[in-house]
Amino acid sequence: MARLREIVIDAAHAAPLARFWAAALDGYQVRAYDDAEIARLAELGHTPDTDPTVAVDGPGPTIFVQQVPEPKVTKNRVHVDLETGDRPAEVQRLTALGASLLDSYDDWTVMLDPEGNEFCVSDRG
Repeated sequence: MARLREIVIDAAHAAPLARFWAAALDGYQVRAYDDAEIARLAELGHTPDTDPTVAVDGPGPTIFVQQVPEPKVTKNRVHVDLETGDRPAEVQRLTALGASLLDSYDDWTVMLDPEGNEFCVSDRG
């Protein structure tokens, strides 16, 4: 039986999008860079701010943001659903982090992350 290991998000700019998701999700943070990883990135001409593959760790599956050359063209076929006890406040917080509002319904709100990937925020329960 398979186990969910990571959720991978394609991005034009991996590091800023990874920081968005780390700030958006409770208990998540961008995986720390040790000296060896910083040296490896430098050999490739990157820094943590330009890293093309960034892991965001937390209590659930790892969120892995990878830089890809293709732009997002259509609606996501899979999206993330977040739940909260205070949806209006959470939508406002996520908007302050760089998300935007796409549509709102009685029990959920459809939002876009800073690169236009859809996700939903729903009322808890």
